[in-house]
Amino acid sequence: MMSNQDLDSLKKAAALTAVEFVCDGMVVGLGTGSTAKHMVMALGEKVRAGMRLRGVPTSMETALLARQQGITLLDADNVWVIDVAIDGADQVDPHFNLIKGGGGALLKEKIVAASAKQFIVLVDHTKRVPVLGGAFPLPIEVIPFGWGSTAREIEALTKSPVVLRERNGAPFKTESGNMIVDVHLARIDSPRELEIALHLIPGVVETGLFVGRTDLLIVGTPNGVESYPATRT
Repeated sequence: MMSNQDLDSLKKAAALTAVEFVCDGMVVGLGTGSTAKHMVMALGEKVRAGMRLRGVPTSMETALLARQQGITLLDADNVWVIDVAIDGADQVDPHFNLIKGGGGALLKEKIVAASAKQFIVLVDHTKRVPVLGGAFPLPIEVIPFGWGSTAREIEALTKSPVVLRERNGAPFKTESGNMIVDVHLARIDSPRELEIALHLIPGVVETGLFVGRTDLLIVGTPNGVESYPATRT
């Protein structure tokens, strides 16, 4: 079993490969999480070396790091034309579908990914799974009003346990002021159908399922970095 330090080095290697797809003058979607952090820091090095780029962060944490790295950020209420978005994932299946949202930034991450001409996903090899679900729950962002009823509808649909995410003994709140429930599914055989069905439940804001959005998957492995182009479906 690899140590956390070894896994972090694989994340960094994947991030260094990803930033090679960023060119001077681009607008870049900046993901959130431990792998994306390496990407933002690598972009900061490029900026200090003279590259001109602007970023759209997916969280306040990423925005702070980007500013520290000297990356110019676009206003949140701007009409973006994002050239490339780069982000990590909690799980990725053989069809390049993802589960994201372990850090609670799934809504902003999906908005940025959907706005980008190209969406690059970075993972270490342990995030690749034969089928989504199992060890990692599916995060679903819901509005606070009536969240219990929304959770009950999600549970009825999925026939799986639904748990309100908490932090420090209180309900976790996203940057948009919403709550997250984590659905513990044994496996997700039809992620597209599940995503559509979940969005029909009143109170659901967004899901952590990223289906048919990945354009390029970059994987850090013990044997080096591997890249896999995908076609959006």
